[in-house]
Amino acid sequence: MLDPARLREHYASFVRPGRVLLTGHSHQAWPDAAREGLLQSFTDAADDVDEKWGKAFAAADAVRGAVAERLGASAAEIALGASTHDLLLRFLSALDLARRPHLVTTRGEFHSITRQLERLAEHGAIEVTWVDPHPVASVAERLAAALRPTTAAVLVSTVLFETSTVVPHLAELAARARSAGVEVLFDVYHAFSALPFGLASLGAADAFVVGGGYKYAQWGEGVCFLRVPPRPEPWRPVVTGWFAGFGELAARVAGQVQYAREGKDAFAGATYDPASHYRARAVVDFMAREGMTVPALRELSLAQTRRILDGLGGFDVATPAADGERGGFVSVRLPRAGEVVAALRERGVFTDSRGELLRLGPAPYVTFDEIDRALAELRAVARP
Repeated sequence: MLDPARLREHYASFVRPGRVLLTGHSHQAWPDAAREGLLQSFTDAADDVDEKWGKAFAAADAVRGAVAERLGASAAEIALGASTHDLLLRFLSALDLARRPHLVTTRGEFHSITRQLERLAEHGAIEVTWVDPHPVASVAERLAAALRPTTAAVLVSTVLFETSTVVPHLAELAARARSAGVEVLFDVYHAFSALPFGLASLGAADAFVVGGGYKYAQWGEGVCFLRVPPRPEPWRPVVTGWFAGFGELAARVAGQVQYAREGKDAFAGATYDPASHYRARAVVDFMAREGMTVPALRELSLAQTRRILDGLGGFDVATPAADGERGGFVSVRLPRAGEVVAALRERGVFTDSRGELLRLGPAPYVTFDEIDRALAELRAVARP
């Protein structure tokens, strides 16, 4: 098993005496190697000025390759974006919403999906069927039952962001949706680099997959991805940046919007800050050197979250106890979770909350002693 006590030395900028970072589900610490990546992006810009983009694209390709490897996809299918919301908009704009204006999703999705779909429905552009994510055992079946002939897409997370619950039976949902001509978007943000999975295990060979590296991958902001399933005809998202026609600029014809055939290009955006990709590439290389594979990270995470669960006797725990049903963090229901977060911060324990759910997220640099200390502080400020 990975040893947090040994790994801590590589996170010197974040890991400091007197504080426990149980924010692994939200913002994991960056290893010190990330600083070298950021400095390299500055050096390349200073050396090459506007000719830096060849090196910047190489960094992006390295990130794209890392995503493709973890998904079991082709790098040509991986579009990159600054946020999942940015990529979600491109995805929605590629759907035939004029002919099929109905979408299906759950009430357990992150705000990037929920807020945008609510606003589009409020505007009258689409109709949305919202499915309760609980009980989770039947959510895939209930999502499939909500499909209609006018449904353009079904959108669902593979791990719920509030409770860390793994959503089962998604392969069956994908099969039923695609057989009806409905696009599938899996949000894997709370699974990416936290749980071993791939397109095959999700039944997502013909599905979109969106996620990012801000959390468990330790890549920081600005490194999100959309896996685009290959189709006979090129995708033509209406929300499109000029990079989506980058290869056709020289042959551009006025009044004709051309798209590349590869998903990574058809769903491309526009000019971006490449520093995030330099940082992510440096972290990918660091993790490879340290043997921090996804299976190894999962093994440690399960032991850490089990330690948390074992120490929460008397609390109302919202996260499943079974290893196969649990993501990378543990949620506890508390009436004033936000106040508890603030009280814990004063005691050097960093957590966060979503409504009345306090979230406790370990990471590879968090020791068991730190977990025990955090649990003792939690009992001191919020006795069950």
